[in-house]
Amino acid sequence: MNLTQSAFSPCSSPSGPRPARSGAHPRSGSPASSRFMSALRRLLLALMLMCSGVLPAHAAEITISQASIEAGDEGYRLSLAYSFELNRGLEDALSRGVPLYFTTEVQMTRRRWYWFDETSVSATRTVRLSYNVLTRQYHTAISGQLQQSFPSLEDAMALIRRPPRWIIADNNTLKSGDAYSVGVRMRLDVAQLPKPFQVNALNNSDWRLSSDWIEFTYKPE
Repeated sequence: MNLTQSAFSPCSSPSGPRPARSGAHPRSGSPASSRFMSALRRLLLALMLMCSGVLPAHAAEITISQASIEAGDEGYRLSLAYSFELNRGLEDALSRGVPLYFTTEVQMTRRRWYWFDETSVSATRTVRLSYNVLTRQYHTAISGQLQQSFPSLEDAMALIRRPPRWIIADNNTLKSGDAYSVGVRMRLDVAQLPKPFQVNALNNSDWRLSSDWIEFTYKPE
């Protein structure tokens, strides 16, 4: 270091279909010809998108641009940086006083040849972003830390995109010299929204904001 198929059913009239004359072709202005050309254009467009690699099937909206672990006196700290923007729907909800919750998940596993992999670390941290309509201030609060205020949304987003380093394990958790597989992702946590908003958020694509899981290897010394 996240085609549409058209079915054509034969049209029949009460008297039954007329047999086509040998060598007859649909006229260029007929409905059948228009449907055929439309389907052909959709097929060609889909093939072009597939070949160019830009078919928008599963694009991650949050990118984890940096992830690393550092050992210190207090334990192992995870450093992260994200790249993403809020869409219009989320900005509107925030401006109406609906808080947004961004949850980061991290897992560290150690391979064992004689049994299943051992999960050494499994932790989450949530950053809450809110807007006070009266003071016109944006606020961020990280779990277990004090709230911070910002005059603009961009200033508040800077903290979310590059949050403070986070102690995910103490010094006795990891074994020196062993290799650990680290998995990290961040997502907009709909489950922490006020209850009336959860149902709407689950059915609204604007609220499906998440990164892919990224993985890297860390070996403590």
